[in-house]
Amino acid sequence: MQKQPTLMGLPLFFFFIIFFLSSLNGSVAGTSQSSTSSLAAQNPFTAKASLIRYWNKQITNNLPKPSFLLSKASPLNAVDSSLFTKLATDKNALSSRLQSFCSSANLFCYPDIAPSLEKHDSSVDFSSYEYKNFTNYGTSQLGGTDSFKNYSGVFDNMPVNSFRRYSRDSNGHNDKFSTYAPNANVPDESFNTYGSGATGGSGEFKHYNDESVNVPTLTFTTYETNANGRKQGFSSYTTNSNAGSETFASYGKKGNGVPTTFTSYGNETNVVVSTFASYGQSGNGANDSFTSYGDNGNVPTNNFRSYGDGGNAATDSFSSYRDQSNVGDDSFQSYAKGSGSGKVDFTNYGNSFNEGTDTFKGYGKGSVGKIIGFKTYGVNNTFKDYSKKGITFAGYRNTTSESSESKVRIASKWVEPGKFFRESMLKEGTVMPMPDIRDKMPKRSFLPRSIVSKLPFSTSQISELKEIFHAEENSSMATILQNTIEECERKPSRGETKRCVGSVEDMIDFAVSVLGHNVVVRSTENVEGSKEDVMIGTVKGINGGRVTQSVSCHQSLFPYMVYYCHSVPKVRVYEADLLDPKTKSKINHGVAICHIDTSAWSPTHGAFLALGSEPGLIEVCHWIFENDMTWATAD
Repeated sequence: MQKQPTLMGLPLFFFFIIFFLSSLNGSVAGTSQSSTSSLAAQNPFTAKASLIRYWNKQITNNLPKPSFLLSKASPLNAVDSSLFTKLATDKNALSSRLQSFCSSANLFCYPDIAPSLEKHDSSVDFSSYEYKNFTNYGTSQLGGTDSFKNYSGVFDNMPVNSFRRYSRDSNGHNDKFSTYAPNANVPDESFNTYGSGATGGSGEFKHYNDESVNVPTLTFTTYETNANGRKQGFSSYTTNSNAGSETFASYGKKGNGVPTTFTSYGNETNVVVSTFASYGQSGNGANDSFTSYGDNGNVPTNNFRSYGDGGNAATDSFSSYRDQSNVGDDSFQSYAKGSGSGKVDFTNYGNSFNEGTDTFKGYGKGSVGKIIGFKTYGVNNTFKDYSKKGITFAGYRNTTSESSESKVRIASKWVEPGKFFRESMLKEGTVMPMPDIRDKMPKRSFLPRSIVSKLPFSTSQISELKEIFHAEENSSMATILQNTIEECERKPSRGETKRCVGSVEDMIDFAVSVLGHNVVVRSTENVEGSKEDVMIGTVKGINGGRVTQSVSCHQSLFPYMVYYCHSVPKVRVYEADLLDPKTKSKINHGVAICHIDTSAWSPTHGAFLALGSEPGLIEVCHWIFENDMTWATAD
C-alpha cells in the first residue's frame, strides 16, 4: 500500500481541510457576528468545539454552559496548535518563537522593549511614554532636567521600562518621575547603575506607581553608587499597590553625602515586599529618612541586609514606620555592621494593630561610636548577636493594645467594604456594600491540553519555564512564575482538596472527581453594583440551602490561563438577585459562598479583622468575582 504524504507526522490532506476551514472563517470577517459564530461553531477543529464535546461527554446534564468560561478556550487554529505543540517539546524552539506564540495564543507575556535611547542634548520632557529601554541615557550630562510626567500613562496591562546606566557620571543633572505608571497592572521597571558616579543634582520619584497598581516589580541595582552629594527622594511611592516587590541593591554604595528620603512610601499597600541589600554600604555621611513608611499596610515585608555596612557618619531615621499595619515582617541582618559613628533612630516603629515580627541579627555589630535608639517600639522582636554598646531602648515593648472596634476600623482601610460578610446578610431587603468584583487580571486564554501537557510546571523545572518565557532573574515574570507554581505545590490546608488546572478539560476532570458527573458551574452574572451599595432581592440556597460540597476556582497570575481550584469542607452556596437600592430594579445576579467552618483560618485573615471575630467562631461569606466560579451538584 502506498504511503500517504505527511506534514509533521499527520496526513497532508488533513492540513488541506484545516486550511480550507481557516480560510473560510477568515473570509467572513465582514459578516455579522452571529454568522461568524455559526461558522466557528460548525468547525469541529476549534479548541472551543473540542471543549464542548469533552463537556458533553463528562457532564451528564444538559444545563447551559457558561459563556465566560467557553470564551477562554484557546484561539489557536488546528495548524498553529499542532505547530506549537511540536515546538513545546523543545523549550529552545518555543522560546525563539515566544512573541509569535504569545500573540497567536492570546497569552500574557511581557513585550520586548524598544531599541535603546542613548543620547539627548538638553532637558527632555517625556509625557505618556512607555516600553522603552534607556541605556547610557544622560551619561556625563551637565546640568539640565529630564522630566518623566504621566510616563507610561494609564494602562490596562504590563508596562515594561528599563533604565540602565542612566545619568551616570552626570553633574548637576536632575531627574523627575512624577505620576509614573499610575493604575498599572503588573509593571516591570528596573533602574540599573542609575546615577552612578554622579555629582550633585537630584532624583525625584513622586506619585510613582500610585493609585491601585497591581503586582509591581521595581528594581534599583547599584543605584547612585559612588555618587557625590546627589539627593534622592521617594514620595508617595507605590501607594495603594497590591502585592509585588521592590528591591534596592547596592543603592548609594560608596556614596558621599547622599541624602535619601522615603516619605509615605508603600502606604496602604497589600502584601508588598521591599528588599534593601548592601544599601549605603561603605558610604560617607549618608542621611536616610524613612517617614510614614509602610503605614496602614497589609502584611508588608521589609528586608534590610548589610544595610549601611562599613559606612561612616551615617544618619538613619525610622519615624512612624509600619505604623498601624496588619502583621508584617521586618528583618535587619548585619545592619550598620562595622560602621563608624553616626546615628540610627527608631521612633514610633511598628505599632501595628496586629503585631508583626522584627528580627535584628548582627545589628550594629563591630560599629564604633554608633548611637542606636529604639523609642516607642512595637512587640514580637528578636535581637540576636547584636552590638551591646551604644543602643538604647526607651518605651520599648509598647503594651497598649487596640480594642476590637478600633481594629475593625483600621482594618477597613485595606479590607474593602463588602468583601466579607455574614450569612445573615443574605436576606431579601438587606442593603450592603458590594466590593469591586471586576476581573483585574491580564486578559489571557487557556492553552490546548496538547501544549499544556508538554510545558514544565514545577519548582524543579522553574529554570526551563523562565527560559521559555524570557524571565530574567528578579523580573516580574520570574516572580509570577515562581509564586504561582509555589502556591500550586503548597500543601493543602486542613480538609482542602486542591488542584491547579491549565485547561477547562482539566477543570472538568477535577470537579467531576470531587462532585460526580451531574455538576453545574455558577458565577456572578456581571460586575454591576461594584463599589456601590446593593439591595438583596430573591435569594436561593443551592441544594436546598444545605451544607454541601463545592469546587471553587480562582484565577492565578500566569502567562496562560491557570485556575487554582479547591474544595473545602462545610460550605453553603447561594444565588441572589442584586437590586439598585433606589429604583429596586435588578442590576445583577450574584453567587455567594459561605464558609461555615473557619477554624483552620489564620487569626490575621482579613475576614476576622473586617468582621471583628476569630477563627471558628463565625461563618464567613464572600461573592464569586468576575471570571471566577464555583461548581456544585445540579439541583
